[in-house]
Amino acid sequence: MRKLHLPLTKQEIMNLHAGDCVFLSGVVYTARDCAHKRLISMLDRGEPLPFDVRGAFIYYAGPCPAPTGKACGSCGPTTSARMNAFAPRLLREGLGGMIGKGEMDGETRRTIEECGAVYFAAVGGAGALYGNAIKRMETVAFPELLSEAVYRLEIEDFPAVVAHDAHGGSIY
Repeated sequence: MRKLHLPLTKQEIMNLHAGDCVFLSGVVYTARDCAHKRLISMLDRGEPLPFDVRGAFIYYAGPCPAPTGKACGSCGPTTSARMNAFAPRLLREGLGGMIGKGEMDGETRRTIEECGAVYFAAVGGAGALYGNAIKRMETVAFPELLSEAVYRLEIEDFPAVVAHDAHGGSIY
């Protein structure tokens, strides 16, 4: 298992290949369907986003409230295919990559390759494991969306697999 620190440089992304197992540490932002719709609407209106997407990573997840003594509760990945309508636009805005569950569609995979990005797969049903990898969590945008708000997470040793790489490779 390789240890990587997010955000990744373009060279680090180019050194990754489908099937590589990694431990991720650093900063990720959560966003699910509702948050993605709002982010794209902001871009369409020419408004600045609530965080700089250039080089950033989005984790397709909705964190559960934190129990006493923890930064976050369970925080498992959601189905990434639901973000296919939004991912290419964010990738073209400079997003470094995404983390989620399951395969992305052909357009998203082509955009990952075109933009030199990466998509990591996380294991469904392992929300407690991923919640324990979150060391700090703060709300960034859309708090009224509750678990679907955008959160900034500081993660440590978050296990994932390179699912779609910048070379067009895929584990699927």
